[in-house]
Amino acid sequence: MMADRSDHLTALALATFRANGALLSAGDALTAPFGLSSARWQVMGAVVLAGQPLTVPQIARNMGLSRQSVQRLIDELQKQEMVTLAPNPHHKRARLVRLSPAGEAAYGAVMLQWNALAARLAAGMDETQVKAATEALETLCIRLDEAHPPD
Repeated sequence: MMADRSDHLTALALATFRANGALLSAGDALTAPFGLSSARWQVMGAVVLAGQPLTVPQIARNMGLSRQSVQRLIDELQKQEMVTLAPNPHHKRARLVRLSPAGEAAYGAVMLQWNALAARLAAGMDETQVKAATEALETLCIRLDEAHPPD
């Protein structure tokens, strides 16, 4: 029984890797007209979804990425004037990242494209299966974090 579960989890991991690659390719196609990449869009989304400015370490933690990789993306977004860095009253060196007006416009435009694509992709998919897949991936992430906590 245990081998079956681990085989199923391995199949899930492989399907996730394939889906991740396909999502990144689709995201790059959606974001390219706005001078962005999937990675930059994801970082912008982390700030938007938080509903408040975040520090680079907070963004990295929320996304399960290294602080250094997020810092590189923030530096690129700042050069593009998509984000601004504000003083943080709680920490002198860890400034707060927020989207600039140009960043908000670009993010909003990409999200319109994404929402249209998501609607096309979801057509004909079983909602119960999609919810179960989401729950399985969230559980997997939690267990991976427990096994290998982020830095």
